[in-house]
Amino acid sequence: MSSRSPDEIRPGARPYGPEAGGRPEPEDPHELLHRARRLTAHRHPRAGSAWERAATALVRAGGTLTPGDHADALDSTALDCRGAARPAAQPLFFRAADLHERAGQRGKALVSRARAVLAGPEPGATALARLTELCERAGVLHALGQAGAAETATVRLLRGRARADLLHTAPDPAAEAGALREELARLIAFTGRHPTDRAVPGVRADTRALLGRITAPDDPAAALAHLRAAAQEHRAGGRPWRAAEHELVLAALLRATGAPEEAAALLRAALGPVTPDSPLQASDRARLCLALARAVAEPGGRRPAAGGPGAEDEELSLLAEAAGQADGPAQDVHVGALARLRLGVAHAERGRCREASVLLDEALAGFAEDGDGAARVRARAWLAECALRLGEPDLAAREYARAAVEARSWDDRSHAAALSRRAAYALGVAGSPEEAARARERAPRGAAPATGLGDAWSSLRALPEPCGPQGPYQVNAYGEVGKPGPRPGGAQATRVQGCV
Repeated sequence: MSSRSPDEIRPGARPYGPEAGGRPEPEDPHELLHRARRLTAHRHPRAGSAWERAATALVRAGGTLTPGDHADALDSTALDCRGAARPAAQPLFFRAADLHERAGQRGKALVSRARAVLAGPEPGATALARLTELCERAGVLHALGQAGAAETATVRLLRGRARADLLHTAPDPAAEAGALREELARLIAFTGRHPTDRAVPGVRADTRALLGRITAPDDPAAALAHLRAAAQEHRAGGRPWRAAEHELVLAALLRATGAPEEAAALLRAALGPVTPDSPLQASDRARLCLALARAVAEPGGRRPAAGGPGAEDEELSLLAEAAGQADGPAQDVHVGALARLRLGVAHAERGRCREASVLLDEALAGFAEDGDGAARVRARAWLAECALRLGEPDLAAREYARAAVEARSWDDRSHAAALSRRAAYALGVAGSPEEAARARERAPRGAAPATGLGDAWSSLRALPEPCGPQGPYQVNAYGEVGKPGPRPGGAQATRVQGCV
C-alpha cells in the first residue's frame, strides 16, 4: 500500500473496541501490525478492524503497509462484507489478489481470486470453469513449493462450494452430489497429509461441514457426524467464530431429525454471554437468535421451568434481538425481515394486534427487497387478520386479496383459495356484500370459507413458513433442510453460506 488514507481499506470504518478484558489497545505501529497479522492468520472477525488501526498508526508515523500486508487487509475486509455490504467483496478480493502477486505470494493470490469468483453474481458453469482452472494452477504451484497446503486446499474447497450451489441444475443431481462427496473426501485426505501446516485444520473443518450439508437429505446421521466434527475441530483450534455457522446448520438438522432440545442447547451454547470481546459477528448472532427462537417454539426445545424465562418470553426476546442485530453493522435485510415477521405473528397470536401490525409492515418492506414470495404472502395474511381484529375490514380485504394474487403462482392452490375467501369475508364485514360475492366467485376452488376466528388463524398457521430460499442437498441458515423441488413463491436455490 502506498501512503493512502486508511479509510480506503475499509469504507465506513467502525470505531475500534477495547482488547479482550478491557485492556487498552497498543498504539505502537509494529505491535498493531503484529496483532493484525495474528488475527488474520486465525480468520478472526476483528482482523479487518485491526488492519484499519495498524494502517492509521503507520500513516501517522510516516510509514505505509507493504503490498503483502495491504493484500491481507483487503482480504480481511472482504471476508467481513455480509448482508448489504456483500457486493463490495468481489472487487476487494481482486485488488488483494493483485497485491499478493506483487508481494510474490502466488498461493494467496489464487485464494483471493477464487474468493472473488465465488463472491460475484450467482455462479454458473463459467464461474465453475474458472474455479477449476484456479484449482489446477494451485496444484501446480503446490508441487513447485510456491503454494501452501492450506492455500491449495482452500481453492479446492471453494470450487466444491460452487459445485454444491449448482447441484440442482445437474441432469442427475443425486449422481452429481455423490461425485462431489467423493471429491470432498479426497480433499479431507489431502489435508490429513499436511499436519504441520497450522492453517490446514480450519480448511479441513469447513470441508467436513460442506460434506455434511450435501449429505443431509440422503443420510442425516452421516451429516450430523460431519457437522459435529467440523464444529468441534474449529472450537478445539480456538476458532469459535468459525464454528458458529456450522453449529447453525447442525441445529437445523437436529430439529429436522426430531431433536429440538439438543438443537436449542447447542444454539444457546453457541450464542454464549454477550461480552465486549465476544467474537461473534452481528450477522451470525442474528441468525443464531432466529434459529434458537424457532427451536424454543417447539415443545422439545423449551428451557426447563426452573431455568430463567418461559418459552414464550425467551422466543420473543430472541426474535427482538435477531432483528436488532440484523439492523446493525450486519445490515442483513432478510434476517431482519424474518425476525420481524415471526415476532409479528407471535404478537398477533397473543392478541397484541396493534404491535403486530407495525412489525408486519416493517417485515413487508424488507421482503420487498429480497423477493421472498412465501414470506410476503404470510406477512400480508397476518397483517390482514390484525386489521380485521382492529376494526379495519377494508384494509384487511385489500391485504388478503394481494396475498391471494401472489399465492396463485404456487403449486398448492388451496392457499390462494383460502386467502380469497378471507378477502370476501372481510368485504362482507365492511358492508360490501356485492363486492364480497364477486370475490367469492373469483376465488379458486379448493378451500371452504373460514368465518370463525379460530378457523381463520388455523388457516394462517398452515401457510408455508418462510425460512429463506434453498435448493436440494443443502441446509439453509434459517433452520430447514433443503429438499428437491420448487418452494412456494418460486424461491431459487441459495448459495452455500460463507467464504473460506
